[in-house]
Amino acid sequence: MSSAAFACRLALSPPESSFPFPSKRRNGEVLPSGWRRSLPFPCLKALAAKAMEDGFVVVEDDIHALLEILPRDVHEKLRNEPRRAQLLEVILDLGRRPEARFLGESGGQYLREAEITLNELEEAQNAVGEFGADNRAGIEGTLHRISAIRSRKGFIVGMTCRVGRAVTGHVDMVRDLLNLNESILFLGRPGVGKTTVMREIARVLADELHKRVVIVDTSNEIGGDGDVPHAAIGGARRMQVPRPSLQHRVMIEAVENHMPEVVIVDEIGTEAETMACRSIAERGVMLIGTAHGEQLGNIIKNPTLSDLVGGVETVTLGDDEARARRSQKSILERKAPPTFPFLIEMRERNYWVTHWTERSVDMLLHGKKPLVEVRKRDDQFKVVIERWKTYDGDGI
Repeated sequence: MSSAAFACRLALSPPESSFPFPSKRRNGEVLPSGWRRSLPFPCLKALAAKAMEDGFVVVEDDIHALLEILPRDVHEKLRNEPRRAQLLEVILDLGRRPEARFLGESGGQYLREAEITLNELEEAQNAVGEFGADNRAGIEGTLHRISAIRSRKGFIVGMTCRVGRAVTGHVDMVRDLLNLNESILFLGRPGVGKTTVMREIARVLADELHKRVVIVDTSNEIGGDGDVPHAAIGGARRMQVPRPSLQHRVMIEAVENHMPEVVIVDEIGTEAETMACRSIAERGVMLIGTAHGEQLGNIIKNPTLSDLVGGVETVTLGDDEARARRSQKSILERKAPPTFPFLIEMRERNYWVTHWTERSVDMLLHGKKPLVEVRKRDDQFKVVIERWKTYDGDGI
């Protein structure tokens, strides 16, 4: 394997430990971003198999398809941009200069001095096609997401063009947990890579672990736009959601009609979706999901989502019990087993904090700092797993 083909070597060698964080030793290599874009589909399948064997990371972004909908001068500017592989999104707002935002950088970069005109927005809208009820659209055959901002009269006055990337090999950050067949909830701010990880997990579970996987794909973010899902999800099946408000119904329909072993759902955010998750988990189906929030404490404090981690109730202790615990008589307790036994805070794309949900919630409710597992990549791109670290997040 030549040095010209690969940017750097990645040795994944986490230390051995006992449940609930088992480890697995792997070695592999990292391909530079964008290297895979022009390869035909059979080569992509071969690369996915090679990624399983060697653990290297490959990125496919199909960015040329996104550039085609932009104004011509903006297109040319970004086509020659040396940081194109780190492009996160392009902002087109009426009466303002077009702006590009890049991964790992605060703020953005203006792409020209002239402001965006109404004609340019209309041309971009025509190139994209129809927007859904959630004001999102995609480019067929790609993973890019286009979101619209409308005026009070319903006209589009702004567009956020986010780059969608298929990543092969990044799942090694969490592969050992997938082997446990336990449900996992991912938290993280927008842009940290939650949906990208969902996509890769779907492929690994379906193609490598041979599970029956169904993706409940609201806004077509995981499987891409169009009726034929993107090759990045492998053999996983995809159920589209007609409206975001119906996501919980499609989740239940997936279990009742298609007998999945794994259900993958992005952006759990309503009480109905929370109840659907609990119903699915109680039927013995593995759930992989994401939720709104950056840390476990955000979920515990959120009355809509707290049931995902077991829920919280107030308990009144007797005098003897309160003295024995050295606490007040009214305390907070977890009221049920968590829907997701594992919870991962994605602080950065390559810095994750892993909780054993039941233990972490109990300790936070008692005012203590739980022990967690930190997964990260160092300067040499090695995955380093630090076990039983004291949690650095906020308490309850």
